[in-house]
Amino acid sequence: MASIPDFGTFFSRFLAARTRIEYPYCARISDKKSMKRKIIIYGASGGIGSALARALAKRDTDLHLAGRDRNKVEELANELKTGYTVGDVNDEDYFARVSEDAGEKVAGLIYAVGTINLRNLRQFKTADFLADFRVNALGAALAVQAALPALKKSDAGSAILLFSSVAAGQGFPFHTSMGMAKGAVSGLTLSLAAELAPGIRVNAIAPSLTETPLAAGLLNNKKNADAIAALHPLRRLGKPEDIAETGAFLMSQQAEWITGQIIHVDGGRSSLRTGG
Repeated sequence: MASIPDFGTFFSRFLAARTRIEYPYCARISDKKSMKRKIIIYGASGGIGSALARALAKRDTDLHLAGRDRNKVEELANELKTGYTVGDVNDEDYFARVSEDAGEKVAGLIYAVGTINLRNLRQFKTADFLADFRVNALGAALAVQAALPALKKSDAGSAILLFSSVAAGQGFPFHTSMGMAKGAVSGLTLSLAAELAPGIRVNAIAPSLTETPLAAGLLNNKKNADAIAALHPLRRLGKPEDIAETGAFLMSQQAEWITGQIIHVDGGRSSLRTGG
């Protein structure tokens, strides 16, 4: 003889069934948010990429790391217990390998790869311009292209995060190549956001100078670092965690009505002048 459930159990089951029948959209949202989502992170061996990986891991996100420095990528992958692919974005075959290793369904892609190549315009060679463009803009496009089939298979919509720069929207001396390459990333972000809507959201973060290994050459002198920090209304340099928290939000389902935006995380440098 089947046992009769107690009133509390019966009532809980009744409410759950009623919610599924009368409010099916709410039930889908609940199911959607409970699923663990996989996100590919290019540049995971860098300062911002690794901070993003840790921030997303705290949000119970499944990750696939991609980076050039084998030791750093392996160490981070072991720390976060996640898969990884080692390679260089200058190798076109790398993008296909990353997407294959990540699996046939992913919910997000982050391209946190960049260069800081500052010099007088007269000192740049054609190869310098092309190298910056390839790493920053072309690499981002190829990463998205390779991952697109897997992104389109996501059950709950997908998100892409690229990285522009404060130098793409405000002119600085000696930033000719960087400003041009990062400006291309901003344009790519808007074009992809329009093309891939509504199933895939695309945004970019445009940081100012951040304390990462990539920026070490500019910040290893404390006097220089303090002078650059003073140019920001908030009077300090960016930290990888500043960028990572914003990036983690943009990749989350809490940001599912945000697309086609270039988010400035820059201590106010792009929009404020506090010195008169």
